Amino acid sequence: MATLLVAGCATSQEELMPVGDTTMMEIWQNQAGHSTGERRLLDVRSELRRPLESPELVSEQLRYSRDASNEIYSQFRRLPNPDLVMYVFPHLAGSEQVPVPGYSTVFPLYQRTQYAMPGESARPNALLEGRGNEGRAR
Repeated sequence: MATLLVAGCATSQEELMPVGDTTMMEIWQNQAGHSTGERRLLDVRSELRRPLESPELVSEQLRYSRDASNEIYSQFRRLPNPDLVMYVFPHLAGSEQVPVPGYSTVFPLYQRTQYAMPGESARPNALLEGRGNEGRAR
């Protein structure tokens, strides 16, 4: 058994890894595709390469494109739900009369968010305000 172990270590380096004429840099350049012909081709391609879509064009198209979120928000507008701000003055709370500093809190006037029907205006007088005195009731 010991003979096999010693024989395994007796293999020469040249048999396992023969030394060739190419250097490590040449191997790297050939494997990475950096030969001079390919480098020129990549340079020409990079000069001709342009972005498929400019950011301005994309944002312009998003405004005019039809998708589910645009359809929902344009057809079913939210009705105004004003926020109520309440200020709680400093006070003493509990049986031990613990001091509580003053604070403010915000909550919506209506419990649920209400949506207008398609074609319904969020404000009923919105159309009348633009006309002047002709459309107003007297």
